[in-house]
Amino acid sequence: MAEAFARTHGSDVLEAQSAGLAPALALASLTHTVMLEKDIDLGEYFPKEIGRIQGSVDDVDLIINMSGYELKLKKPVPVEEWDIHDPIGEPEEVFREVRDEIERRVLKLIETLRSRKAVGSEAVSDSMRVDSLRRPTRQ
Repeated sequence: MAEAFARTHGSDVLEAQSAGLAPALALASLTHTVMLEKDIDLGEYFPKEIGRIQGSVDDVDLIINMSGYELKLKKPVPVEEWDIHDPIGEPEEVFREVRDEIERRVLKLIETLRSRKAVGSEAVSDSMRVDSLRRPTRQ
């Protein structure tokens, strides 16, 4: 769910990949159902082990850990812990609650990343201003 929300809403500021410590064989049908209610089709998504993400886990900028377990990483990588209930075996309403909680957190993360990008781009824009008469720019 988190990867799909991140790709849907934040592809301009992040590249999301999802993996698990002990992934299921397939996505739960209720996961598909509740995500379709948000107009997100999970048809191309599948559970995968952490070793199957593109690149190295040690080369990412941020890891969102929803496993509840400490991650053993070779290099120091920022890890944000999200305490998310696993809805497997629960009724559809619980899947919706979990979906909505994940969406809220992903949107908050995207908002944070966009604000950092905006601050960074303003700094670049100011430094790139050129006065054709070579006068100092006003601050």
